[in-house]
Amino acid sequence: MAAKKMDLEKLSLDELKALKKDVEKAIGDFHKRKRSEAMKEIQAVAKKHGLTVDDIVGGKGKGKKPKAPAKYRNPADPSQEWSGRGRQPAWFKTAIAAGKKPASLEI
Repeated sequence: MAAKKMDLEKLSLDELKALKKDVEKAIGDFHKRKRSEAMKEIQAVAKKHGLTVDDIVGGKGKGKKPKAPAKYRNPADPSQEWSGRGRQPAWFKTAIAAGKKPASLEI
């Protein structure tokens, strides 16, 4: 559908701002409608195969990696563990600075 061409130069600043607000809302509503339509189609295909969307995409935690198991343990406090991923905990840094080898802290 072709939109009617408007002469924007004849509009006041307030009218232009109101138009901009209306256009941004319309774009947001358009995207919501398209997502909703796509989800209905996806649900229909899943149902056709006896599944749910969660069965296909992996449920609510989609995009999240499972928590890595602990690889290192603090010998001074066994409740403190680290997977070896991400930032090194202070106890690990302190132990390494004190001359311990990472292998000696492995579980």
